[in-house]
Amino acid sequence: MADATTAEKSLKDFDPQKKPKRNKYAFACAILASMTSILLGYDIGVMSGAAIYIKRDLKVTDVQIEILLGIINLYSLIGSCLAGRTSDWIGRRYTIVFAGAIFFAGAILMGFSTNYLFLMCGRFVAGIGIGYALMIAPVYTAEVSPASSRGFLTSFPEVFINGGILLGYISNYAFSKLPLRIGWRLMLGIGAVPSVILGVGVLAMPESPRWLVMRGRLGEAKQVLNKTSDSKEEARLRLADIKQAAGIPENCDDDVVEVAGKQNTGEGVWKELFLHPTPAVRHILIAALGIHFFQQASGVDAVVLYSPTIFQKAGITSDTDKLLATVAVGFVKTIFILVATFMLDRVGRRPLLLSSVGGMIFSLLTLALSLTIIDHSKTKLMWAVGLSIATVLSYVATFSIGAGPITWVYSSEIFPLKLRAQGAAMGVVVNRVTSGVISMTFLSLQKAITIGGAFFLFGSIATVGWIFFYVMLPETQGKTLEEMEGSFGKFRSSSSTKGVNGNDGKGKDNGNGQIQLN
Repeated sequence: MADATTAEKSLKDFDPQKKPKRNKYAFACAILASMTSILLGYDIGVMSGAAIYIKRDLKVTDVQIEILLGIINLYSLIGSCLAGRTSDWIGRRYTIVFAGAIFFAGAILMGFSTNYLFLMCGRFVAGIGIGYALMIAPVYTAEVSPASSRGFLTSFPEVFINGGILLGYISNYAFSKLPLRIGWRLMLGIGAVPSVILGVGVLAMPESPRWLVMRGRLGEAKQVLNKTSDSKEEARLRLADIKQAAGIPENCDDDVVEVAGKQNTGEGVWKELFLHPTPAVRHILIAALGIHFFQQASGVDAVVLYSPTIFQKAGITSDTDKLLATVAVGFVKTIFILVATFMLDRVGRRPLLLSSVGGMIFSLLTLALSLTIIDHSKTKLMWAVGLSIATVLSYVATFSIGAGPITWVYSSEIFPLKLRAQGAAMGVVVNRVTSGVISMTFLSLQKAITIGGAFFLFGSIATVGWIFFYVMLPETQGKTLEEMEGSFGKFRSSSSTKGVNGNDGKGKDNGNGQIQLN
């Protein structure tokens, strides 16, 4: 009875519609953690331009360039698969440091590459670091954020991805006038700088309160929650919810308690996720993997990574003009992701996502039509060129205002505590595999079915994605992480729920700090 009252009170008292004052400490933690996402963004942005000069200097083919650009997404799978277990083992904070150190080594290797094979080795190391960074940033930020501003703060990784892309584009333009052998190496090698800043900045961050509770370190968890919550009362309620989810009795006030080892280290998670999932976990898993798949399958990496190629097909021939146009893409993405961060906790995840994907569909189909017209025209049609550029910009704008940030926000907040790190890691795996396939096949695809046909295909996939989101994704705005699964149904079966705290399976609390549907 007391647990149900606590859950109800947390929903009523901390409704984000009341718009409490932003917690500056949580804001600072989210900023520092999300800086890891700069690593991926910079790599995407810088490789789009560096590829032009790598191809000329190393005398490689289009297929080799496709592989070079896209393979890092597959390499990142290693980091993503290891990151969930690593973060459960050494903590979220030190996993962020580890990610930065690996990427630093990869950036240095790429900057000193003497041939294609050496460059691929650097991409392999950097890819592992990116995989770690992609998984840990949204998980840490979601776990440290109060419910009232979780959407705002958890969107920061996507903000920094876009910021990194913009920095990569600017780096391309800045170093493009240097000698061929030096320019692209500086573009890649300077990516080591953000990882150094990240490694130093993380030292000022606290550990995730949920990880601390899983380790039985309640005293430290209380201190972090007091700093990252909107009030002392909310901190108390958050701690109570997390303790229930970790299987710690509510009346346990010791600073350090013993918690079941299997739950702490992530053992048994794969069984609960894939072999014997409850209906709620199955729904959560499908929603998380689906949103990652459609985010990438709609062609965002084709647009961002191959924007110079798209602008060339649209009629822009000068290297300088193409790089300037890509800088415009980076500015638009960055501006609209900043707009999205302020809308997530006001508008909600679901309406913003559906509106965003609708805009992406319109932009993709219009871009496909204009590029097809240019392909079949014997004269240069300035209106079609202008329309192509405008629709590239509208596509990245609509992507950044919804599908970009919401994918990371949503997938990091819907998993139960025990399954969160590993579940989020699986989402990153799907994201990177899909991105890798798109990146490594785009040049071949546009040769096979024309560049217009490629974007008609992406538009069709985005349409299927809109239907999936409408059917499968419930709203999560305003719910605490421990209350989230009520949106997806029961986490435990009735038989396993019965007997936990005397619950008969029909009440609101399942003994794991979660609210169930009757």
